Formats: sequence, C-alpha cells, structure tokens
Amino acid sequence: MIFGFPLLSVVIWLPILFGVAVLATGDDRRAALARKLALLGSVLGFLVALPLYTQFDPSVSSMQFVEKRLWIERFNVHYYLGVDGISLWLILLNCFTTPLVVLAGWRVIEERVAQYMGAFLIMSGFINGAFSALDAVLFYVFWEALLIPMFIIIGVWGGPNRVYAAVKFFLYTLLGSLLMLVAFIYLYLKSGGSFSILDYHRLPLPLTVQILIFIAFLVAFAVKVPMWPVHTWLPDAHVEAPTGGSVVLAAILLKLGGYGFLRFSLPIAPDASQVLAELMIALSLIAIVYIGFVALVQADMKKLIAYSSVSHMGFVTLGFFLFNAYGVEGAIVQMISHGFVSGALFLCVGVLYDRIHSRLIADYGGVVNTMPVFAALFMLFAMANAGLPGTSGFVGEFLVIMGAIQVNFWYAFFAAMTLILGAAYTLWMYKRVVFGAVANAKVAALKDISAREGLVLGLVAAAVLVLGVYPLPFTEAMHASVNELLAHVARGKL
Repeated sequence: MIFGFPLLSVVIWLPILFGVAVLATGDDRRAALARKLALLGSVLGFLVALPLYTQFDPSVSSMQFVEKRLWIERFNVHYYLGVDGISLWLILLNCFTTPLVVLAGWRVIEERVAQYMGAFLIMSGFINGAFSALDAVLFYVFWEALLIPMFIIIGVWGGPNRVYAAVKFFLYTLLGSLLMLVAFIYLYLKSGGSFSILDYHRLPLPLTVQILIFIAFLVAFAVKVPMWPVHTWLPDAHVEAPTGGSVVLAAILLKLGGYGFLRFSLPIAPDASQVLAELMIALSLIAIVYIGFVALVQADMKKLIAYSSVSHMGFVTLGFFLFNAYGVEGAIVQMISHGFVSGALFLCVGVLYDRIHSRLIADYGGVVNTMPVFAALFMLFAMANAGLPGTSGFVGEFLVIMGAIQVNFWYAFFAAMTLILGAAYTLWMYKRVVFGAVANAKVAALKDISAREGLVLGLVAAAVLVLGVYPLPFTEAMHASVNELLAHVARGKL
C-alpha cells in the first residue's frame, strides 16, 4: 500500500470492473460506447499502475505495496498481494499491452464488440492478480480464471479451426495446472496450514520431495512458457486467435510460465533446481535451436512468429537455470522484450490480414511500394526479433549468453545459434513479404497504415528502442530481488 491506499487492488480490479461495465453495454447497437469505455478502462489501468514503478524502492529485495486480508478463515486463505523487482515489470508490460489490444481491434471487430473488449479487460485484471498474488490459493484462482476469457476470445473471434485451437489451449493449460494444485495442497499441510507462498520459500524439504514438487510445477509452467516438447498448442492457438488474442498470448500469457519458475520452482525447491538444472538447460537449448529450424520452414506468417516465440522463450528458461545474475536478469529482460517484439510482429501481421485476409507469405510481395511507413516499422520489429544491437531483442539475449559462457562455453555457443536462426527466418519472411516488385493486384491496392494503427505500432516501437538503448531503469529495479533469489538457491535447504 501507499499511505494506506490499496494500489495493487486497484491495478487488479479497475480493469475488471471496466470490463464488466463494457459487457453491460449490451449488443452491437452500442458498440461505439463499448469501444470508448474499453479504451478508457485500459488507459486508466495503465496510469494507475505507473506508481508501482515511480514509488518502487529498487534497493529492497522484499515485497512492496503489500496488502493482506483474511479471505477464507477455515483454511487460512488470505487475500495477500505484493510485488518485487521480478513481478514489477511484468505487471507494467500487461497494463501497457491492454490499451494497444483495444485500439488494434477498434475497427476490425464488428460483431459482439462489447464481449470482445470486455474479455480483454477482465483478463488483464486477472493477469495482474496472478503476477501479484502471494497466497497460493489466490494465485491459483487468478491463474485458472484468466484461461476463461482467452478461451472465449479464441473460440468466438478466431479462425476456421478456432474451436479445436481453443479446446487444445484450455486442456493443455488446465491439465498442467492440476499437478501444481496438488503441490500447493502438500505444501499447505507440510507448513502447518499456511498458503503463503513466502512461507514455502523457508520450508525445509528433503531432496526427494523437492524433486517431486519441482516436477509438479514444471508440468504447469513448461506448458505455459511453452517449453519443448509441450509447445504444440501454441502455433494452433496463435494461428486461429484474432490479432488481439495473439498479442496478449505472446506478450503476456507465456510470461506467466517464466514467472512461475522464479516465484515457485527455484525458491521452493532450490536443491532440486540445481540437481535438475542440466535437464532444464537441455530442454531450453533444444527449444532455441530445433524450434528455430522449424520456424524456417513455415509458410504462414503467424505460425512462423509462434515458433519464433517458443525459440526465444527458450532463452528465458535457459537464463533461469544458469544461477547467475547475468542469466536471470537477462531472462527477465528477454521476457519484457519478447512481449514488445512478438506482440508487435503479430500486430503487423494483423494489419496485413485486415486488408488482404491472408497470412500466407506467398500471397505477398512488394508491400514496401504501397505501405512504406508500415514497412519501416515492420523492419524495426523484424530486426529486434533477430537481436539487432540497439533494440530490445539484443539486450536480454546478450545477457543470457554472458551468463551461459560463465557456466559452460557450449551452452553459450548453442544459445548464440538463435541469433543466426532468428535472423534467417525473420529476414526471410520480411524479404518475401515486403521487398521486390508488387506481387498482385491485392498488394497494389493496399493503403498505408492509419493514424490509429500508426499510434499502436509507434508506441511499441518506442518501447523496443528505449529498452534496447537504455535498459538500466529496467535492470536496476530487479537487481536486489534477483540477488536475493540467487543467494537463497545457493544456500539451499539441505
């Protein structure tokens, strides 16, 4: 709290209340009101979250803005919230993304507008709740609740195979979460009746138990990241989801898996984390290299970017299990950068799809001749995806490679492969779509981006450049929390 003001509660519940208000506008006769109300709610949601950064003390590793109220007395469940340097930027990333998604769907969504906009606002609040919950039951409620709006977004406004993709997304993530719930119940009993996540960090556990708990968490978080080989739901979900759904899925929902490793797996099972580190590093390197090759052969732009996400998120899990500051901080920066870059690439594909209604690379060519402003912005995001220095895509990957080379040269070597592969598949796509002669009459008839589209892409472009050129404000906020986490893992519990 700030001077007794429940800031985190406002950050969580304000977008949810606006989402309910948007839903209450009813049918599409009041679509204009629904859009304006959704934009107001999403912008206010971002503005009320800004004090989390301006009032944050980067020298403190403990939780800040803490709120704690008894919720379910019988089971000692609390409404317990707080943020540290690890969760701070993820909440701000979510609050930054939500207005962009609302603007991106401003003209594109013409049916069930209120339901579409309301679903994103409600999901935004649930995501903030998951990133700030310090009670296991509260975290689980938010974690599961946010699946519902995304399931609806894919299933109602998605492509021809939207029902299949929505059900696959829901089942993968739901089934993975059940083992996490079992782990929470065990920890609750072992701790003498506490659901406080911070209490679990101090709980002495034998190695065998730690390994079992680590595996239970791994199933839930690996699906969410997603790690190889449980990544197959992601391309289907991305291809079928509307543009806004793809942006939130890539920019925010995947980060919940990475966040879970830092908040649960490493501090609750530190000894198991070290024992299983080589397995986690191997899975991460497979994702980085193998999925990079898979991305190279994709003919669908959305599917290519989806596989690119799996490869880039492999950097995140690799960084976590290097157990040094470069690796962990680089992984967190990579999560933030991936939120900007991958979200922007999906927005760019959405701009083209809204005009031509095709995602196939072969249906394009020579777009720069008719959409020069769009082509310039698209180029920036393509270069950031390839890890060009000066963009956000370079910072996180560079830090993780620096962390990897301190542990093992070959880890760094294979991790650096993604810089080559990322450049290959991203620039191959960009060249085929943007450069060359005008491919057909549809491309010849294209009009450049509107002021609304330019605002959305321009804001993300600014974020990509700011993080790429001056990452210090992003990294200094996480130093104390990351160092405390690494010290805790190094001490272990045995």
